[in-house]
Amino acid sequence: MPVSLSDIVASLPSDEAWGPPTTTNSLVDGVPYAPYSKGDKLGRMADWTTEGKDREGRGGGRHYNRNYKDQQVYGAGTSSLFAVQVAEDESSFSVVDNTRASTKTRGFGRGGATFIRGRGRGGRDQRGGRGTFQRVGARGAQQNTYYDNRGGRGGRGGRRFGGWKDYDKPQRNRDSSVNIKPDWQMLEEIDFNRLAKLNLETSTGEDIDSYGFLYYYDRSYDKPPVKNTERKLNVVDRAAYNVTTSQDPIIHELAEKDEATIFATDNILSMLMCAPRSVYSWDMVITRSGNKIFLDKRDGSSLDMVSVNENAADAPLEASEGNKDQINFPGALALEATFINHNFVNQTVIESENSKFEMQHENPFYNPSEETEALASKAYKYRRFDLSLEKDEDPLHLIVRTELDAVVKNNISGEDQFLVVKALNEFDHKAQGSGGALDWRTKLTSQRGAVVATEMKNNSCKLARWTVQSILARADVMKLGFVSRTTPKSNDRHVILGVVGYDPRKFAEQMNLNLNNGWGIVRTIIDMIRGMNKDGKYVLVKDPNKNLLRLYEVPAGTFEEEDEGPG
Repeated sequence: MPVSLSDIVASLPSDEAWGPPTTTNSLVDGVPYAPYSKGDKLGRMADWTTEGKDREGRGGGRHYNRNYKDQQVYGAGTSSLFAVQVAEDESSFSVVDNTRASTKTRGFGRGGATFIRGRGRGGRDQRGGRGTFQRVGARGAQQNTYYDNRGGRGGRGGRRFGGWKDYDKPQRNRDSSVNIKPDWQMLEEIDFNRLAKLNLETSTGEDIDSYGFLYYYDRSYDKPPVKNTERKLNVVDRAAYNVTTSQDPIIHELAEKDEATIFATDNILSMLMCAPRSVYSWDMVITRSGNKIFLDKRDGSSLDMVSVNENAADAPLEASEGNKDQINFPGALALEATFINHNFVNQTVIESENSKFEMQHENPFYNPSEETEALASKAYKYRRFDLSLEKDEDPLHLIVRTELDAVVKNNISGEDQFLVVKALNEFDHKAQGSGGALDWRTKLTSQRGAVVATEMKNNSCKLARWTVQSILARADVMKLGFVSRTTPKSNDRHVILGVVGYDPRKFAEQMNLNLNNGWGIVRTIIDMIRGMNKDGKYVLVKDPNKNLLRLYEVPAGTFEEEDEGPG
């Protein structure tokens, strides 16, 4: 007798279910789960195709993977558990940008390669990373470049920037310009970002008095040199003075007459106004006596030296940083540049007692009975600037001693024009620290704009200081000489390749130099000193490895014992 399907169903046990028996091992409070490690991403609910993918190479062989330690946990290989398919795939989202950049903008650093994103043109600055990448502890914090510092040896934390040429570049660790002593009390720490936002409009200033004399400039240096004939830079010994503020007898007289509240020299003031551009450490001494404030420099201060390629992305290295070329150390280059500037000014003027421009008074620092050298062409103009604000009850004036180097007749009007004469120097355009400079001998005439633009980049602080000094002195023209070594391996013989004249105010615009920002920095520092409400001595120091200034209060006798000791 055939059995119907309904009889079979009716004969089945009613207390058992269809299918394999179930267990509670895979349930958490009755909810099914799959094991996973915290290194896994949430993905699909079930995926039978990804097992072992991370551990197998292209040929099916097993390779060691740096994430293998995370895959030893059961379920760690299933990297896409519990995924919900939505309109936009969430697996494409990542906190770190994992998309590959094009080969044109990719650095070739080994491990943790650096990529530039959103920089526009792929110019030469991006080819090896030398133009835009900065070292940690140097000026990297000022660059608006975003880095993708993904893992790998050497790249973790972004310690290695740039291309394959920079893989072994040492971290810069420069020394401070002055030894910070334990009894110095730090009062303020000022970041460059704060300084860059300051602004104070002031007048062009007024002349108080003038001293010294000026020789006329030799216009033959403005003509391009004849081929195969180079003008040598000669050693011209002349008496030139760079007396600090508090030792200037004229400034003492002006302070006693209460002509101003703040006193400084253009050398010191220009460094303070251009502080955000500085890389190397420097310091200045600030003395408050009653209501008078004097900005001074120490004997042998770095403010007296002319730096070389301070702002270059690949600045000259110290001996401790692997530089084996002694004449190209930063200190040796600074001495060479200072020597060049002193002689260049004296060589480019026509020394004639019959034709020179006399100021109102004689040079206040020259004593004919003691000096054996002739006096250099130099004029000192003491000028006053108003730094007052509307809220000030009393006016706040600053007197600065400015310097002029030469005078020249205007070709059209015939009037005398005052000059500030400076010299840029080339040591070796192929050497480390040259900052990608062009060969001046072949490019200065044909590509002068490119040469000057490179110098603006590599010597931004130095050129800004010279420009500020020219504007403070109300010079009509700033003459820039281009001086190169006769041979790259000798730093004591030089040739003059050319001289170019610039209007200091227009040159400041080309450099994006804002004098109102400089005056804002000066006023801010002065307000800090005035806020102490007591007489004292202070030292302002640029940190050697960070973009900030520190203001210290120091004992009254600081630096005086050091000056007297060796003598």
